[in-house]
Amino acid sequence: MVDSNLGYSSCAMMNCCGLLTLQKEPVPLKSIEVELQVRDHVATVVSTLNYENKEDKPLEAVFVFPVPGDAAVCHFSAQIGQTQIVAEVKEKQKAREEYDDALSSGQQAFLLEESDESPDIFSLSVGSLPPGESASIRLEYVTELAVQADDGLRFCLPAVLNPRYQPQGSEGAGVQVTSVPASLVPYSLSFSARVSSPRPVSKVESNCSLDPLQYLNTDQTQATVKLAAGHKFDRDVELLIYYKDAHQPTAVVEAGQASAEPGSLMGDPVVMVSLYPEFPQSVMSSMASCGEFVFLMDRSGSMSNTRISSAKDTLLLLLKSLPMGCYFNIYSFGSSYEHIFSKSVEYSQKTMKEALKKVEEMEADLGGTEILEPLKHIYSQSCIQNQPRQLFVFTDGEVGNTKEVIDLVKKNSGSHRCFSFGIGEGASSALINGMAKEGGGHAQFITGTDRMQPKVMQSLRFALQPAVVDISVTWDLPKEVSVTVLSPPITTLFQGQRSLIYAQLTGQSSEAAEGCVTLKYSLAGHPSENQLHFSLRPAEDTGLTVHRLGAQTLIRSLEMEEREHRGQQDGGVKEKVVQLSVQSGVSSSFTAFIAVNKDNGEAMQGPLVQRNIPIFQHMIPYLVMDRDFCFQEVSYHLSPECDAATYKACKMMKSAPLPIIGTFQKFSRWVGDRLHKKRFSSEASQDFPAAVTEQPPRDPLLQLVSLQEASGCWLLDPALAAALGQTDEEVEKSKPEKASSEVWATILALIWLHGFKMDAKDEWELLAVKAASWLQAHKALCVSECVDAGNVLLGCSVKKEALGL
Repeated sequence: MVDSNLGYSSCAMMNCCGLLTLQKEPVPLKSIEVELQVRDHVATVVSTLNYENKEDKPLEAVFVFPVPGDAAVCHFSAQIGQTQIVAEVKEKQKAREEYDDALSSGQQAFLLEESDESPDIFSLSVGSLPPGESASIRLEYVTELAVQADDGLRFCLPAVLNPRYQPQGSEGAGVQVTSVPASLVPYSLSFSARVSSPRPVSKVESNCSLDPLQYLNTDQTQATVKLAAGHKFDRDVELLIYYKDAHQPTAVVEAGQASAEPGSLMGDPVVMVSLYPEFPQSVMSSMASCGEFVFLMDRSGSMSNTRISSAKDTLLLLLKSLPMGCYFNIYSFGSSYEHIFSKSVEYSQKTMKEALKKVEEMEADLGGTEILEPLKHIYSQSCIQNQPRQLFVFTDGEVGNTKEVIDLVKKNSGSHRCFSFGIGEGASSALINGMAKEGGGHAQFITGTDRMQPKVMQSLRFALQPAVVDISVTWDLPKEVSVTVLSPPITTLFQGQRSLIYAQLTGQSSEAAEGCVTLKYSLAGHPSENQLHFSLRPAEDTGLTVHRLGAQTLIRSLEMEEREHRGQQDGGVKEKVVQLSVQSGVSSSFTAFIAVNKDNGEAMQGPLVQRNIPIFQHMIPYLVMDRDFCFQEVSYHLSPECDAATYKACKMMKSAPLPIIGTFQKFSRWVGDRLHKKRFSSEASQDFPAAVTEQPPRDPLLQLVSLQEASGCWLLDPALAAALGQTDEEVEKSKPEKASSEVWATILALIWLHGFKMDAKDEWELLAVKAASWLQAHKALCVSECVDAGNVLLGCSVKKEALGL
């Protein structure tokens, strides 16, 4: 949401130099420098923000920005001239009061605090910056890197902060964000990364332009890379880091802080254990044939254009890949929610066809992003006996009640698994990761030109894997060393996915001493265990990274416990969080970083003027600004493809009665309805003639997939022939005489997939397995003859064994 008095104007309109606010006031943030250091799968990020006050009066600059939701923010300092001030972590209200007191007495002060609504948004206040003065703000955080489907490690530097939709009637004003288009962001970004690992770095990829990767040693275990000059603030900066022989189990022991009290978290060594369980192939190949699959699709206005189109294609693949005998339902939500069936139904050709018809009609036309109510409705439905519930949530993650949503998922974690997907730039990592973590599922992010389908199908494979149960972790350590586990218990394990455990080690041991951690679990009725032996000798040059990540893990667990017991006797959980946060120097929802320059001489004179630093936001079709301003300035706030529609919406807004647009939420729904349901009068067409665009031809893969029956087979008809690029006559004439039409059609479809779409195998593999199972179940005749004839017809050379036959 945006302050209604803040908007940004281009230089051309104002005939002034530089980017100014509506009141022709300059913005004081000049540049951001980001240094990333990756050690194996842990990243340390140091950001330096350079401010300069070119005005003739003292300023307070406020900058709201995103960080990864699971990051541990652990350092904040300011450099003014030759003076450096290192901030302290204090209880949040005390820090705010200290900041206000400093400003009122004319001192310089700096405040960094986490949003009350979501842990992935921070607000930085730079107070009493004198005329002509410069200040450099340095903040640091550490975070774990998520493992991707292709074994890459994903780092994301959030550069985009979308407005967080605040549900009607909810408490809090939401996060105040000032936005501008990417071309008008008034500050520059420089970004460099240094990557090191015990294993060679094979490559680094990015959604942004990078300078070439530079290796620092001959064994290629260290490398640097930089963001190419001229980065536009139209996307998050995403790096994918690939190691050779990646993802081996490891344990890193980090020495305690010499100045901290022995026996405390920061005074004792802390170990970070990374486990990558490998399941037997025989078990992995046996996919579940039961389950209740509930798909929850975001249809808010921000999902318009390619996002909703990609989501619909993904639902097609999901529905075609479900096993016979399962149950399913599809919900969609915006300001309200809808469901295709009143309750989950058994998967069949009839129900699948009915669902796909409704999916095809879906548009991003449901207004805001209120995810809480449909989740409550889903959880209120009784679970189906012997059909484990699997929830798939697709959203661009722009909600203002993140913690409330995550708490609801955790409350119901015993009855389902939650797989979450963040769509587009600026999706809330706190929401997407939090839902999956507390729901025992897996999180995926789809950004830039990523295809949604392969990532979603990977999660469906996870959901179809036999559930891992009876998970336990045991420690074998020297008798003089005791262990305190900082991480919550492991409740979910997936093939090839990392599980992290942080633990505090108390007591003295020799440098040669070893420890062992054992992970035990049961998979498909078979007990298994993984053991990792490790040295208790502390690693060198890790600083306090492991301690801070361990502290962050414990802080988040305690915060959730506090929310669960809010209003009851909570045993002083909030006090524990504050104490741990202050002790570790890691931010929390109950603390903030505060720095006051008490050596800046005379108190500053004159009133303090506030400046809000803008951040880029993607297309925001219903951002409320000043009513008169909104109409003339809309083209500076929206992407070009929406200007015509929004022009009309704003024109209507100018003449609308005030009660209609009394609040941001009402206005967003009001404009959203008109913008996304295309309810504009003929007057809009006269102002901006609508462009007539032809629908692009459907992707050949999706065209073929759409023809598959729920049972797994294909029917022999002209539509199939066309999808295969053949005539109906050619397909009929090539059919072996003794083969049935369904068998011939199904084998042709499988040959086409293997012959022409191997690059998209992740997307169609499950439905191909279902097709092969159908052929085997029907004891199809003439399979070899059909494969040979199909290869000739389609010009392929696919072997029968490759088809799973």
